[in-house]
Amino acid sequence: MTTMTDASVREFKMPDVGEGLTEAEILTWYVKPGDTVTDGQVVCEVETAKAAVELPIPYDGVVRELRFPAGTTVDVGTAIIAVDVAGGAPTAAEPVVAEPVVVEPAAAEAAPAEKEPKPAGSGRQPVLVGYGVATSSTKRRPRKGPEVPFQQAPAVVAVQAELNGHAPAPTAPAAGQSRPLAKPPVRKLAKDLGVDLATVIPSGPDGIITREDVHAAVTPTEAPATAPVQAPAQAQVVPAAPAASYDAARETRVPVKGVRKATAAAMVGSAFTAPHVTEFVTVDVTRTLKLVEELKQDKDLQGLRVNPLLLIAKALLVAIKRHPDINASWDEANQEIVVKHYVNLGIAAATPRGLIVPNIKDAHAKTLPQLAESLGELVATAKEGRTSPAAMQGGTVTITNVGVFGVDTGTPILPPGESAILAVGAIRLQPWVHKGKVKPRQVTTLALSFDHRLVDGELGSKVLADVAAILEQPKKLITWA
Repeated sequence: MTTMTDASVREFKMPDVGEGLTEAEILTWYVKPGDTVTDGQVVCEVETAKAAVELPIPYDGVVRELRFPAGTTVDVGTAIIAVDVAGGAPTAAEPVVAEPVVVEPAAAEAAPAEKEPKPAGSGRQPVLVGYGVATSSTKRRPRKGPEVPFQQAPAVVAVQAELNGHAPAPTAPAAGQSRPLAKPPVRKLAKDLGVDLATVIPSGPDGIITREDVHAAVTPTEAPATAPVQAPAQAQVVPAAPAASYDAARETRVPVKGVRKATAAAMVGSAFTAPHVTEFVTVDVTRTLKLVEELKQDKDLQGLRVNPLLLIAKALLVAIKRHPDINASWDEANQEIVVKHYVNLGIAAATPRGLIVPNIKDAHAKTLPQLAESLGELVATAKEGRTSPAAMQGGTVTITNVGVFGVDTGTPILPPGESAILAVGAIRLQPWVHKGKVKPRQVTTLALSFDHRLVDGELGSKVLADVAAILEQPKKLITWA
């Protein structure tokens, strides 16, 4: 964090772009110092645990400073860019402030004419651009010691000192400090490991407790009971374990972060929370493929994405209409099954940043052309990496098309909070008994995974059988819809 000595300079802070996320990685800067920007202009692209998002600047002015380079993960509420709203001209009317005013991440943004920080809870709070402003009584605790400019931040000083052979010693907690400084993930880690943060000596900048500090506090308790008791100051200083050596030419290490990290956590949580059951059916979809070709020539569908997935999605929506109890979720806190009277249809999409599952809102109410249009927009947006966090929230059931990779079928894991997911395998020309004779037919295998807490075998089987029946005889889209 840097300090502000020029009242014409406004700082734009990293907003919470995904409902409670604590950090985001800066992927690309679209501006550089000296560039002129206008209110609403996109200045950078960031990636959260949910999606890549472009951030517009809410000021007119000239870029004074980019606080972090691309590739840096930044906490929500931290200033990432400074803009001179006076266009770079000196402001003679404003006196020089004797002591720098520290702008904390949770504090209100300073107006150009301000000379003192506002009281906690007053002023405009930084929120996601375009969603208005919010007020909050939360105020971050003032840091101990003088603020250091970005170019000489404590972490940089520590690295420089270590390179010169003078590694800085950990800083003990400030006297009288009632609550240790630590980020929410670190507090959760300490809670999970049973570590009292008040007993941990911080090594982070400005006395912040890091994950390494928490792990170091756990290590001494695992020593043999007969080990001699060391002084408290020595007991906390545990040498870091040597990093595992590997051959860079033979191995590549990829940091787990962003969408991939969030997906991994969600899948683990779902797999070990919801009891999964998967059922399979192999079906002749020759008539469906013929109908797809006919629909491509229909003038009402010209310019829209018409493919087998469109009719599979429609078949699943009809099956849900016939068996609405499949479209539900499990409320653990209240011990209730919540049946949804709407279908937000998720479509699993593989992107360069990992697997995401955006959903089509109120898919049950869409006509076939509307569903085709929504599918086309969803896929195009996902491929471009522009899927918004809102598009990935609130799904009820999902389709994953593993057939595009040449895979026959699979046992998909439920997205958290959903009751069912349908996997569609590759469509292949196979020998099939048709009208009493063996003929080459277009055949695929469907797999339906469902949460057995709220969907029993009968209900799951009926839904899967209905989808298969529609794909084998597409005219049922008319008779059953």
